[in-house]
Amino acid sequence: MHSQKDIPTVPLNRFLKHSLEILKNPLPFHRQNFNEKGDTFRLKVGFNTEVFFTRDTAFAEYVLQKNQKNYVKSKIQTEDLVKYVGEGLLTSEGEKWKKQRKMMQPAFHKKQLETLLSGMQDTIVSEYKNIETNKTIDVFPILNDLAFQTVVKSLFTKAAKGKDMERLQFITEANQKMLVRELRQPYLAWWFKLSRTLEKHINLSKEARTILKSIVDERKASGKRYDDLLDMLLETRYDDGKGMSEEQLIDEILIIFTAGHETTSNALTFTFQLLAEHPEWQDKIYEEWLSLSGDDTDLMTRVSRSKVCQQVLEESMRLYPPAYFIDRVNVTDDDFNGMHFEAGSNLLFSVYEMHRHPDLWEQPEAFLPERFNEGARKFSSQYFPFGAGPRKCIGNNFAMFEMIIAVSELVSKFKINADFDAIDITPLITLKPKNAFLRFKERSS
Repeated sequence: MHSQKDIPTVPLNRFLKHSLEILKNPLPFHRQNFNEKGDTFRLKVGFNTEVFFTRDTAFAEYVLQKNQKNYVKSKIQTEDLVKYVGEGLLTSEGEKWKKQRKMMQPAFHKKQLETLLSGMQDTIVSEYKNIETNKTIDVFPILNDLAFQTVVKSLFTKAAKGKDMERLQFITEANQKMLVRELRQPYLAWWFKLSRTLEKHINLSKEARTILKSIVDERKASGKRYDDLLDMLLETRYDDGKGMSEEQLIDEILIIFTAGHETTSNALTFTFQLLAEHPEWQDKIYEEWLSLSGDDTDLMTRVSRSKVCQQVLEESMRLYPPAYFIDRVNVTDDDFNGMHFEAGSNLLFSVYEMHRHPDLWEQPEAFLPERFNEGARKFSSQYFPFGAGPRKCIGNNFAMFEMIIAVSELVSKFKINADFDAIDITPLITLKPKNAFLRFKERSS
């Protein structure tokens, strides 16, 4: 049996030498290491600290599915993120996570989400009125607002006040940036505390919770039903018949805001940039959406039959997966394919690299939506845009429905032209776009 020492190692001095580059964008550094060291390597990030990076899809399946009981999320999510968003479905572990997942799963079932689709569509169409034609614009802020407003309306219908939601959006984005600073500049932890920078962001989280509590209290007091996500969450019950505590409910809502709008706005932005570079796919989506527009076709059927649009979105998320890393820590010692991992090893699975692995994908750097013409299930062992296994994103259907409507509605109204040299990225907690400059022209046909 191989030992942990046999896993190729990137030394600490190399990590420190490239630390400024890593702070801006760690992906080129990791790619170079994968190319030189193979599909799994160990990166020394301190004298006594190391992280195992891998793009081995069989190893990912083993950890996320086959032996998932021996693996938990890392401190990044179970501690660092918790202080900003609480202990909800994304950040909890063990029995608490099992109870929450079982309880919340019905609220995100396709049948339940069907009641939200028309509201989604109305919000999306309304947000597109903010697009200026025949002018170069950075599309990300528009799509970020669109995704945030879609989550707001799906959660709260009309109960949320505009100023409160603007403040909530500011807080979620400010705290994500702060978390990135903490993770990439751990040597400044003393300064974040001394300067009270960390305290300021913790107070922002408390403010967000106060805003959400007032919305929940108003809904409970009103006695009205809106059939939105808040109603669904208020009505969910554990096996003993009890509902969620108010604190737990607010944790879950914060998670939905943070994870729900961030990943969707990123994915949509990259998709529109790719469509701008490949206008023939704009026309295919337009023709498909038009062909499904009959009066007797309900919105859920229309969305479900939008296969071309789904192919484009799947390929976009292959090239630019919003959740571009998956982290795990093993509870007990484990072995895989000749590699030994002592308990407590930090593992980072590079979804970005798995989705571009030259041994797994034909023309891995090319935009080829047709590769998904039989659906994404064909690639289930190597394609993880929403994770895999029991902890696969609970909101994957919500996100896909929203994105299909958003893409189809936009290309039905506009033709998209690129005004950028190349698609650029900013890897933070999620993979964010950078300088997504597009020009929109009203579509006449």
